[in-house]
Amino acid sequence: MLMQSALLALGATAVAALQPLEVKGQDFVNPKTGNRFQIVGMAYQPGGSAGYDPKKKRDPLSDPDVCMRDAALLQILGVNAIRVYNLNPDLNHDECVSIFNAAGMYMLLDVNSPMPGEALTSFEVYKSYYASYLNRTFAVVEAFKDYPNTLAFFSGNEVIDKEETTEFVPSYVRAVTRDLKNYIKNWSDRKIPVGYSAADVREVLWDSFNYFTCSLQGDKDDMSMGDLFALNSYSWCGDSSFTESSFDKLVEGFENTPVPVFFSEFGCNTPSPRIFTEIGSIYGADMYDVFAGGIVYEYTQEPNNYGLVNMTEEGPATLMSDFYSLRDQYAKLDFKKLQSLKPKGSTPKPVSCSPKLITVDGFQNNFTLPVLPPGAKEMIDNGIENKPKPGKLVEIKDWKVKYEVRNADGTVIKDLAVKPLADDEVNAPGSNTANLSAGSGSSGSSGSQGSTNGGDGDDKENSAAGHGVGGGVLALVMGVAALVAAF
Repeated sequence: MLMQSALLALGATAVAALQPLEVKGQDFVNPKTGNRFQIVGMAYQPGGSAGYDPKKKRDPLSDPDVCMRDAALLQILGVNAIRVYNLNPDLNHDECVSIFNAAGMYMLLDVNSPMPGEALTSFEVYKSYYASYLNRTFAVVEAFKDYPNTLAFFSGNEVIDKEETTEFVPSYVRAVTRDLKNYIKNWSDRKIPVGYSAADVREVLWDSFNYFTCSLQGDKDDMSMGDLFALNSYSWCGDSSFTESSFDKLVEGFENTPVPVFFSEFGCNTPSPRIFTEIGSIYGADMYDVFAGGIVYEYTQEPNNYGLVNMTEEGPATLMSDFYSLRDQYAKLDFKKLQSLKPKGSTPKPVSCSPKLITVDGFQNNFTLPVLPPGAKEMIDNGIENKPKPGKLVEIKDWKVKYEVRNADGTVIKDLAVKPLADDEVNAPGSNTANLSAGSGSSGSSGSQGSTNGGDGDDKENSAAGHGVGGGVLALVMGVAALVAAF
């Protein structure tokens, strides 16, 4: 029995895993190396809103063959994190998460979806805040909290999208942040950051930032204060500049942030195809002291024309010109230097919440948060009923991509596969190479857009508004043998 238990313990550690990250002031930090982590992210929602289909038991992390194809392409690109908007907590995600983990990629996950009852609404928000809604958000936490590459949860996405939505929405978004953090505190083995993904509506942006990152009564452990603040921004279009795009104003406004700030979406598609010249500023001296990187919108081509890869539901895919342009911009960066930066010496403490922080007429300046709806306290204290099966990393035996993938010029990319990385190794350009062409073709004409609160951002505006075995396994084998011999 002892031998069996020891071997089971060995098997549990044989799967290489990313190091869970922590928030320290303005930075995401790897506690093992002490280095800051810059997000080089991708919005990942194959099929758009249709990629999340509870009736067909499908979401972006439910099909291992699709995940293998996409992880290989994202690994070649240099991505180290994916944002996934719409997830079904009742599905098994072990294989897909294990694939992205082995490819060196963290996950930033939205707890909401576009389905009725699964997101806060901008209109009459108080009608959408009830126990069954919170049960669904807690279920997402349950499904993903045990994966080491779960980086953060978003409590809301663009719920505040214009001045008219600022009268009541802020306190409810902050309440959901509070509820998620309390649930994680009670039911997760580690602290997982929770924060809000905001629309770049400058009229209300700074009040939103102040509202979600201030501390009630100056308490640094305030559970309703966001652990991060993220921004969906499309103000850099084409061959713009740090000042012309107003990115300089963003840096100035967030300079004294007490929490990590990053782009949860970026990549204006007017003009199209895109050239991604903002990459140099986001990851250069202009911004990296204030911004913790960003997430490109988006991986798959949808009617809104933001995609890097065009694919069919059957699996074959074709790279678009935007893929090569982004790859070439990433290739100009020194990621080894970027990811070895140390945290800043001092971080501003969160300010105390006060009506004085709010400058826009009509923006909610009352920091009294909604009380928990009936039944919610019991869920936080006792855990939800019918919990999803705990997620865990599993061994992947075959890393080859099954689907055909073509360059933009029509040539087939041969021998495409995920390259499993070692323990704690994060993906970067050069981790994986493939037979990609230099890049050609056009991403097509621009489309139209709008905004969704709970979902995947299908409608973005066109304007500017068994993994690899870790190095310590051999030592563990020897240790197990010695343990067995001792008995």
